[in-house]
Amino acid sequence: MNFKVTVIIVCFSSSSAAKVKDNKDVAQPLKEFGLRISKLLNLDEQQSVQILQCYLQEDYRGTRDSLKVVLKDERQSQALLLKIADYYYEERMCLLRCVLLLLTYFQDERHPYSAEYSNSVTKLEKDLVSCYQAQFESLFKAEAPTWETHGNLMTERQVSRWFLQCLREQSLLLEIIFLYYAYFEMSPSDLLSFTKMFKEQGFGLRQTNRHLVDKSMDALVDRIGYLSSLILVEGMDIDFLHKCALEDCTEQHQFSCAADVIKEMDQLLLTFGDIPHHGPVLLAWVLLRHTLRPDETNPVVRRIGNTALQLGVFQYLSTMLKGLGASGNNCTASTAKMCVYGLLSFVITSFEEESLQTDGVATQCSHLIDAACEVLSAPSLAEVFWEMKPNMGLGMILDSAVGMFPHQIGPLLQLLTALLSNKSTVKKVYNFLDKMSFYTQVYKHKPNDVISKDDETLWRRQTQKLLYPLGTGQTNLWMPQGVLGQVMIGGEQTYVVRWDYSYSSWTLFTCEVEMLLHVVSTADVLAHCARVKPILDLVHKIISTDWTVSDCLLPLTSRIYMLLQRLTSVINPPVDVIASCVNCLSVLAARMPGKVWSSLHHTGFLPFASNPLTNMAQCVSAEGMKAGNYGNLLVQIEQPRGEYAVTIAFLRLLTTLVKGQLGSTQNKGLIPCVLLVLKEMLPTYHKWRYNTYGVRERIGCLILELIHAILNLSPEGEDQGSTPTLQSLCIYSLANTEAGQAVVNIMGVGVDTIDVVLAAQPSSCGAEGPGQILIQTVKLAFSVTNNVIRLKPPSDAASPLEQALTQHGGHGSNLIAVLAKYIYHKHDPALPRLAIQLLKRLATVAPMSVYACLGSDAAAIRDAFLTRLQSKTEDMRIKVMILEFLTVAVETQPGLIELFLNLEVKDGSEGSKEFLLGEWSCLHVVLDLIDSKQQGKYWCPPLLHRAALAFLLALWQDRRDSAISVLRAKERFWENLTTPLFGTLTPPSDTTEPCVLETCAFVMKIIGLEIYYVVSGSLEQSLKDGLQKFSNARRYEYWSQYVKALVCHVAAMEEEGVCYFAETQMLISAWRMLLILATGHSEVMQLTDDSTKLKLFMDVLDGTQAALTTPTSVPCLRLGSMMATLLLILLKQWRSVVAAAPDILSPLSLILESVLQADQQLMERTKAKVFSALISVLQIQGLNGGDISQLPQLLLSVCETVKDEALALIDSTRHMSQAGDAAEDEDSMETDSPRGPQKDQRDGVCVLALHLAKELCRTDEDGEHWVLVMRKVPVLPSVLSAMELSLRSKNNLYFTEAALHLLLTLARTPQGAAAVAGAGVIQTICLPLLSVYEVSSNGASQSFSRKAQDSACWPGVYRLCMSLMESLLKTLRYNFVNEALDFVGVHQERILQCLNAVRTVQSLSCLDEADHTVGFLLQLSSFCKEWQFHLPKLLRDVQVNLCYLCQTCTYLLHSKKMLHHYLQAKNGEALPPGPLARTQRPQQTKEAAAAGGAGGGEREEAEQKALLAVQCSLLKILSKTLATLQHFTPDCCQILLDQCMDLAEYRTLFVLSFTTPAFDPDVAPSFGTLLATINVALGTLSEMEKKKEPASLSIASLASSEEIQALKSLLMFTMENCFYVLISQAVRCLKDAAILPRDKQRLKQELSSELSTLLSSLSRHFRRGSPSSPAGGLLPSSQSKPATPGSKAAPEGQEPFIQLVQAFVRLVQR
Repeated sequence: MNFKVTVIIVCFSSSSAAKVKDNKDVAQPLKEFGLRISKLLNLDEQQSVQILQCYLQEDYRGTRDSLKVVLKDERQSQALLLKIADYYYEERMCLLRCVLLLLTYFQDERHPYSAEYSNSVTKLEKDLVSCYQAQFESLFKAEAPTWETHGNLMTERQVSRWFLQCLREQSLLLEIIFLYYAYFEMSPSDLLSFTKMFKEQGFGLRQTNRHLVDKSMDALVDRIGYLSSLILVEGMDIDFLHKCALEDCTEQHQFSCAADVIKEMDQLLLTFGDIPHHGPVLLAWVLLRHTLRPDETNPVVRRIGNTALQLGVFQYLSTMLKGLGASGNNCTASTAKMCVYGLLSFVITSFEEESLQTDGVATQCSHLIDAACEVLSAPSLAEVFWEMKPNMGLGMILDSAVGMFPHQIGPLLQLLTALLSNKSTVKKVYNFLDKMSFYTQVYKHKPNDVISKDDETLWRRQTQKLLYPLGTGQTNLWMPQGVLGQVMIGGEQTYVVRWDYSYSSWTLFTCEVEMLLHVVSTADVLAHCARVKPILDLVHKIISTDWTVSDCLLPLTSRIYMLLQRLTSVINPPVDVIASCVNCLSVLAARMPGKVWSSLHHTGFLPFASNPLTNMAQCVSAEGMKAGNYGNLLVQIEQPRGEYAVTIAFLRLLTTLVKGQLGSTQNKGLIPCVLLVLKEMLPTYHKWRYNTYGVRERIGCLILELIHAILNLSPEGEDQGSTPTLQSLCIYSLANTEAGQAVVNIMGVGVDTIDVVLAAQPSSCGAEGPGQILIQTVKLAFSVTNNVIRLKPPSDAASPLEQALTQHGGHGSNLIAVLAKYIYHKHDPALPRLAIQLLKRLATVAPMSVYACLGSDAAAIRDAFLTRLQSKTEDMRIKVMILEFLTVAVETQPGLIELFLNLEVKDGSEGSKEFLLGEWSCLHVVLDLIDSKQQGKYWCPPLLHRAALAFLLALWQDRRDSAISVLRAKERFWENLTTPLFGTLTPPSDTTEPCVLETCAFVMKIIGLEIYYVVSGSLEQSLKDGLQKFSNARRYEYWSQYVKALVCHVAAMEEEGVCYFAETQMLISAWRMLLILATGHSEVMQLTDDSTKLKLFMDVLDGTQAALTTPTSVPCLRLGSMMATLLLILLKQWRSVVAAAPDILSPLSLILESVLQADQQLMERTKAKVFSALISVLQIQGLNGGDISQLPQLLLSVCETVKDEALALIDSTRHMSQAGDAAEDEDSMETDSPRGPQKDQRDGVCVLALHLAKELCRTDEDGEHWVLVMRKVPVLPSVLSAMELSLRSKNNLYFTEAALHLLLTLARTPQGAAAVAGAGVIQTICLPLLSVYEVSSNGASQSFSRKAQDSACWPGVYRLCMSLMESLLKTLRYNFVNEALDFVGVHQERILQCLNAVRTVQSLSCLDEADHTVGFLLQLSSFCKEWQFHLPKLLRDVQVNLCYLCQTCTYLLHSKKMLHHYLQAKNGEALPPGPLARTQRPQQTKEAAAAGGAGGGEREEAEQKALLAVQCSLLKILSKTLATLQHFTPDCCQILLDQCMDLAEYRTLFVLSFTTPAFDPDVAPSFGTLLATINVALGTLSEMEKKKEPASLSIASLASSEEIQALKSLLMFTMENCFYVLISQAVRCLKDAAILPRDKQRLKQELSSELSTLLSSLSRHFRRGSPSSPAGGLLPSSQSKPATPGSKAAPEGQEPFIQLVQAFVRLVQR
């Protein structure tokens, strides 16, 4: 900033049209247009082109394309010319304002740039005044332009605009000169030249073009006069003169040696006197002459002084200060006050008060007091005043006012009110009034009760006197007997007596108020009101400046309520006093709202409801509401008069009461008041009559402030009952009534109207100008609308407010376009910000396209948005809001976001689309903002960086592939993006910028989404490098540690709550996402090191523990829940890492205990996660080296939970079944009936607790702990009761399954089995289980599910029950036989069906059930005698069915092709892979896939696997069946050795036939079946021994070595049992007398040949080295092997059972 400022204003250089024509950089149309501008504004051509370019850059509201059209069209180009003229005028004003700003602050050390300003002022100083003086002269002498000189656009209207500009510039120039001389001395010669100039110009009244002055310019002309007058007074340096006079060194003053100037000035000033503006100049000059040359006080000076007084100089001074203070830079007004203060002080000190009065004592005195009050309102002057001696300067005015008190209350109180500026002055004023020593009274006649001296100058009271005629017991003043009074002015008419009496004025004020209450309905009321109003104003000022004094003023403030009540009910109420009362109450309400409200409530002043408010409709209709005294006053007095002092005070009072957060009952009492505002004021206030400009805007602003305060009430302040609250009433009214339309109209004012109002107000208007109030009102309207939409209860239909906001009007007049255009507003950055915020809200909630609403202006508005976003000096919050708006638009406004992204298709090869960034793309700015080199610069603060990243994240989340592809390809994009992750953050306890947490969270989320969506091979190399760098720099450990610290900080701070919880939650959520991704993409994310993983895992565990073991607050629980999810996923995914971890069980047990004690509803999901985690840990780690210390406590916690959950489940199941019945009775249409609180879910707390209990019981093998716990906690009874109910109602499938698993685990140990049986398991299961399945009469196929084996289903529950019975029987033996037989008896049909079903259904679930059934029968078969006794027929059926089952399995195993065909035909698709495929080795899969070709090979492999799974199942069933049959056939040793054995005890199971088994139920099972079984087993064994052929898919290629080993053992076990049954049955036949000898012989022959063949095959097989039979590793029982007492080989190296067979063959061959 240098001389340029001054030069620009002055510069009109010679024609430079030639230079413009030669300039190649400017387009031809712009040059031509520039010449038109130069003609219109009479400017140099080059300057015109520059102005045009500046305008297009800063203020043009269109696009480049639209500009071309405008320049070609004559009408549009004319409009553009006029806009540029306005722009040029405004720019000139702005430059002058810059200089004014420099002068305002260059000596203010508190200003941040005072040094720079001071420097600039020093450079400007030399030429500033001379330059501006010349400029001022040229302005007031300038000839008005005409159409001949300036072209035909210079119409009358334009000439008026030009002249207004001329006056505005004059006023600003004078303001600058005035401020300059406030700091720098003016030489006498300068004073002379200024005086001449102002005289010539008539202090603004004799403008060359004064014929152009209209009414609207009067204020400006006055301002020019005021400033001219002030410059001359300031130039005489009265302050310094006063100082010189006091110190008696007047020769130091600059005028003391300027005699010739003084002479000339004398002559000049003698001609003054015709304009009020001359008054101060003349008065100052008199002082100067009187002080410097007291001997020469010649008639000239006297004449000048008289002229000044005749001009009413004191009245003029107060008018001037009011005028300057009302509109203007506060610095100018306060400098003027300082200047006038100096003048007045000196005048009053130098001259007697009487000599300053021309037209009567009173009027001049009151003008002098008015002027003094105006002066003293300057902030620092009141303090200066109190520090001065009382007989100096303005102190003398105070003295004279005291002299007339309390006869005249007004003047003194007016002065004292002005003297209140801060707390220290309040004390002084209070004490001053508290100790008064004179009491002045005026008498028409001399009273009887005084005696006087002869000369009547002194009176004495003979009696004591009450000063106020009030009743007894009321506050009063007593003047005692013998008081002396001095008679000031005696005469026939009046006596003014000053009594020498001490009293407190505060008591006197209380009496005055009491008097007013007494005379309120008499004729004296107005006179008394005039006395009371200054008292109220003083009280108001005191308590608003210093609240602590309010207690002392209680006698006054407590009477205000009564005053209000009395004054508002008289016929012609004194409005100004009422307004003062209400203002006082507003200040009181700020500190004690409840007290003010309860007292006001009884005055009848406020609107009220005559009957209680119950619902919204009644409220909105205003039924039973009364307007109160205020409402009547508004309608009857204020509206007709057009003065609204009480309304303004009422609105302020209401707002204060609302902000005071009253309780809900008081807030309900305010409903009638607020309703009056919403129904009667807001919709119509703009139509009322107004006397004063600006009051309408102020009322609008206050109404919206009130609504804004209500909408910002915190919900705790309002109880959410059925009756309406203040907030719900406001929301409803604004959304559905005309109040909302009024707010919409305010928002629709538009940016142009605001600009017009701002341009029209005086040059340097303060914060209270009409423009500022209008802006504030519009801002409040935005905020209110935003809050109404935010808080409105959700509904399907759009409310009238939303319709008004989003409807499309013709010609782009809809509100969305108006809102968007606020972006052009430059004066107050909050206005466009709030407009965009509202747009953001509408874009989210309203179903409409913003892009469509903007219509043809869309591109221009986009350019304006981006221009502001790119500017480095723009308000940061606007930029953030624009980015937030765009972030929302990504998801909700596809058209708009495309416009802003502005992507252009690159001309490439056909089909492939490549995109480029267009010139007007918002991505340019966003990329700049995330650039790592920009961080920390003032134009890229953290909040803005965060907003840019939020926008990018929105693009990734919405999968905007075109934009993402452009960004990915940008150089250094990933490097810049990931920069925040490499920074070091301040520890959580010191965090000052919480948005940095969000910034990092957004980056993590973007990286996560990129890795998730893009195939790892296609990731950008730069991103891979970034991830590598991230890993190498140990950032995983850093962030893990930081997140842990953050969680711990939230947990530690939970009492106070953490102010940035949302950001914390976001960061933890993002980090969680990144870690979860890392479990699946560890290679890409470079997280492969186990030690790092362990560190991360332990941090997550510690964080979870910190969050969940503190006294629980909701934030902690939320974070704990998030961390628990992550913990669970890591446990499942990183099993190997967890297996090596230190003890995890202890912290998890602590977490569980804490979680179980917390609030149940909040913790439901978290509890489930903790249980799940404990299950995983037990499965992975076991009890970690036998550390059982926390097992009892853990068991106790879990069992308690199981018991409680089971009981809750019983309740909810009963409740549901009743509700279900009720629903059926009612036949209601209610489909989504609320579920009970307890839901049965696979991952529900109850189910997981049961699983955890199962794991713990399994760990505690010897049962020492769980037995004790189960004695203490009745777990089993509650679980069994819940299970019984669930089975009966066929509900709670997952619970039932989990409970059975727990019981199964317990049943494996003798103690457990005894406990389960003792708890009454058979009563729970036996009969209720019937309701789980339906036994169908026509074949079994329907009753067997084809569902996958793994998914939970009721048949699965049945299978589990079967397993449980088997397990209990196996463990408890004889103690459980009766229960087992009961079970078989009840479920016999299902059992027999199941054994039959294998022939028809080979689904894995059906085979599984058969397997479980046979397993149970195998256990039961040990108790044949009991069975035979209780259920003989069933025993026979079971034996028959088992034989048939044996035949079926053998046939299916023998004929693989048939089985394959069955599987395809029955199931239509390959079955899910069975148990073998579950532990597949990945490399084998790959080999197999490679061998089998691509698609077909894989399908074939899947089918083979499915086939193998079914074969395995069949084999298991077969082995168990044979083991069971072994118990139904005589013992081999016994039948061979015991000759007298009772054969009738054992039935013949197989018929005498040696055909191969048929797949036909009519063919009975025979010895051929058994031989076929042995053959199948042997064949399978041989097949497994073969080397794998590359082309085929053998068993060996599909199964792992352990599985093959198990399979071999199973086959061996099958053969053993088969041989056993065969031999036993054969010997029984041979011994049976009923069989013919011929048949016996045939049996011997067949067996001999068949068995010999088999034996040779077997011995060949064993010689190759097959393992011995470990009796079926997959069988639950190993008791059924009587033929193989040990697995030691015989001396010949043969299996013992082969020796048995050989012995049998030898027996047969005899």
